[in-house]
Amino acid sequence: MFFASDNAGPVHPKVMERVIAANTAHQMPYGNDTIMDEVRERIRALFEAPQAEVFLVATGTAANALALACYTQPWQTTFCSKVAHIQEDECNAPEFYASGAKLTLIDTDDKMTPSALDAAIKGQVVGNVHAAQPGAVSITQVTERGSVHSLAEIQALTAVAKAHSLPVHLDGARFANAMVALDCTAAEMSWKSGVDVLSFGGTKNGCMGVEAVVFFDPSKAWEFELRRKRGAHLFSKHRFLSAQMAGYLSDDTFAEIAVQANKNAAYLAEGLGKAGAGFLHEPQANMIFARWPRVLHQKLHEAGARYYLWDGPLDGPEDEVIAARLVCDWSLERSQIDTFLSHF
Repeated sequence: MFFASDNAGPVHPKVMERVIAANTAHQMPYGNDTIMDEVRERIRALFEAPQAEVFLVATGTAANALALACYTQPWQTTFCSKVAHIQEDECNAPEFYASGAKLTLIDTDDKMTPSALDAAIKGQVVGNVHAAQPGAVSITQVTERGSVHSLAEIQALTAVAKAHSLPVHLDGARFANAMVALDCTAAEMSWKSGVDVLSFGGTKNGCMGVEAVVFFDPSKAWEFELRRKRGAHLFSKHRFLSAQMAGYLSDDTFAEIAVQANKNAAYLAEGLGKAGAGFLHEPQANMIFARWPRVLHQKLHEAGARYYLWDGPLDGPEDEVIAARLVCDWSLERSQIDTFLSHF
């Protein structure tokens, strides 16, 4: 009954098989391995972007922060939701790697709206030497509240950014979960919707630890390579990153894993709804925010369930309703979800 995070799940067998296979021979280091050639071509084909530049790092924080640094000067600011992953969960890494460029937060409990984004950008007066200058826009997909931006919503946000001549970054730590939820292509959810650069997540979706940074503007490639090395994120035995991504991409494994994770979450959400739980946000991918009385949280934890309480401690009045965040990964057995629901 482990619903704390999709980071906590096991590595998918197809990913592990490629890692093991990569351990049987020598390969050139620092991204010059032949497996990376395969990965690069697979990602270009997936995104229908033959000119895209593709790089691998081991963490989502590195992917986001290094990518944004390529588009944001130290005197500029990146516009994002107040609950964006780069704001809530990356310990100021985007600011650090961009040499102090700040984040401008759009006040919302989930997604940015185009009107709020437009107002925020206009609030940064271009040419005012006393103020941060507009730099980039970042969208988290899936959001930190479990919502999925529709293609129309992404396009509306990127349209605002383009109207102000700003590049758009997509934090796709759960890119695959969103893609299969929307039943769209990777291209439709990225450059065809106005995205300039993105992180294509693997770690949360069955990999050991690998994220791809995909630039649809090839001119940024050399700068990223320099920033990755300078930031200590260029692996010497890079083939083990490449092998993970190669296994992840083979036979659409990445999509199959995401489909299973989303199905697990939908099954759990249906059971919670029938049990009387309330939802803070509509579950749309593999992350759920739900509320029920503390006494049930206590029983679940005593039974061995693991998940994060969201707005209150485990100790307190038994009848008080508090929220929880539950995340499903591909490996959860339906029986584990049934056992969890049986305590309601």
